[in-house]
Amino acid sequence: MRDKLLQVLIIVISSILTIQLFNLQVLNKKNSDVSSKASVQKIYNFPERGYLYDRNNKLIVSNQPYYDLLIVPNDVNINDSIKIANDLGISVKDFNTKYYKARKFSPLKASIFISSLTKEEYAKIQEKMWKLSGFFIQKNSKRKYNYSTAANLFGYISEVNDYEIKNNSYYKSGEMIGRQGLEKTYESILRGEKGVNYFQKDKFNRIIGKFNDGINDTLPTLSKKLKLTLDIDLQTYGDSLMNNKYGSIVAIEPKSGEILALVNSPGYDPNLLVGRERSERYKSLNNDSIGKPLFDRGLQGQYPPGSTFKIINALIGLQENIIKQETTFKCDGGHFYARNSFMKCHTSEPTFTNLNNAVYTSCNTYFAKTYRGIIENYDSPSIGLDKWVNYVKSFGFGNYLGYDHPTGKPGFIPTSSYYNSWYNNSWKAVTTISNSIGQGEILTTPIQLANFAATIANRGWYITPHFVKEIENDSININYRKKNKSLINPEHFEPVIQGMIDVVEKGTATNSIIRNIKIAGKTGTAENFVKINGIKKQLTDHSIFIGFAPANDPKIAVCVFIENGYWGSRWAAPISSLIIEKYINGKIERNWLEKYILEGDLSAEYLKPYLTSNFNINE
Repeated sequence: MRDKLLQVLIIVISSILTIQLFNLQVLNKKNSDVSSKASVQKIYNFPERGYLYDRNNKLIVSNQPYYDLLIVPNDVNINDSIKIANDLGISVKDFNTKYYKARKFSPLKASIFISSLTKEEYAKIQEKMWKLSGFFIQKNSKRKYNYSTAANLFGYISEVNDYEIKNNSYYKSGEMIGRQGLEKTYESILRGEKGVNYFQKDKFNRIIGKFNDGINDTLPTLSKKLKLTLDIDLQTYGDSLMNNKYGSIVAIEPKSGEILALVNSPGYDPNLLVGRERSERYKSLNNDSIGKPLFDRGLQGQYPPGSTFKIINALIGLQENIIKQETTFKCDGGHFYARNSFMKCHTSEPTFTNLNNAVYTSCNTYFAKTYRGIIENYDSPSIGLDKWVNYVKSFGFGNYLGYDHPTGKPGFIPTSSYYNSWYNNSWKAVTTISNSIGQGEILTTPIQLANFAATIANRGWYITPHFVKEIENDSININYRKKNKSLINPEHFEPVIQGMIDVVEKGTATNSIIRNIKIAGKTGTAENFVKINGIKKQLTDHSIFIGFAPANDPKIAVCVFIENGYWGSRWAAPISSLIIEKYINGKIERNWLEKYILEGDLSAEYLKPYLTSNFNINE
């Protein structure tokens, strides 16, 4: 019995070993991990990263070749290290650091020793490579940005880190990945899929031919090009207008949600973050604590919207039947909204103001009373405020909007729960009256304000703003085709739009009139505070403008936000009008205005918080 059991056991074990051997040698021959063999060298074949074009098919991002020096630590001769170090200007200490890092990754597998060698650097070692054991060259390409603009939009690529390698089996040490901007959002599309070639080495570590007749080799999958919504000429022009000014320009095509320009100022040349010097240059940009060029003001800047927010209160007031087009309120240079609480207005003369006049004169009193009527129209201020919040959020405020860029901030729209926590459930409409004029707790981003302008231009709907117009042999996200409807009926937009037309033609932005182009817009001025040594101090107000044109058939919606820009009509409104004129007419006729803006310099304003002495504002 014991002998029979032993025989059965031998047969079973032999069968298992036979099956396993057959599986390894025959069935899985193509899929075996040949890269683990010391006699096999694996070389990746990277497809060229996808090109980026603007909406008019101008090439804005391409590639240029570079070379990676790879190392197999176990095959390295110490004398070769001295040669490599001398030829490439690397100290022996740095060489050793790189060597031990590669050895830690794997003593047998190839990894990148020095990335992004230029043609000149490669030429120094090319003829010597055949006799340098343990080293070989892998050709790749790096980004070339054909315009020195929109760095915040494009982002950059850099080497993968240990975390990314651990969590994504596609990437290997030394490879590149989209780090920010569109390079990150569309990484899988822009990178394609790398191929791999396996080569057989002899006992002297020399390549003698293809491993396994190339059966294990794979071809790269080509990347796809992207056609952006960007108008690169408009983007570049916007950069020039923002010289020596901090802030942002966001321009959108209302009917499509396509972003025509996203200007961040101060910005930087995207080519600075290409090549081996990228890290040092990044540190330099990051250390600029005044200009903060890496901070995307258009997507990340959260600011009070100022008087531009009066438009949304007008629309909600009409929808809630709190006001009609002909409704008038008395303004005595402002009004008392509570005991000993007075809100100033823009005129010192008592007047009766209707909706149209209130919009183009930016009457604080009118919109404060409208807002109060909205909140007090319900059984409790909490119910009224949350109703108001729902209207506001239907325009895209208080969220990230959903655009195809990884950077952004949601802004802030205060709800009843927010005020309940601050005032212990004891507050009234007048407690939140600053919401009526876009001050107080409200925070918005320039792209949200531009989208708001686009929604008004469309009479109540918007398509989610986005930066990619077309993907080669593919389609864009369906969300960038769908309409998002506000909670305001279309008929309520016309009287408000007429008021916005009058803002430019006879109101607060008459310096922005363009011959033969009717602009609908609204100026805004937002208070600006900073803490210096723990003390809250007021700085010069922000300058804001939102608008669209032509008013009856909108082609472009704009938000311009100028930090410390005094008031809306001083900088933001004229810059907006120049952007509109440039886009619609293709040229500028108001050369006097262009000269004024191009030469305008607000640098002194941005240095004020860093002065040791007291400073003045709004001079």
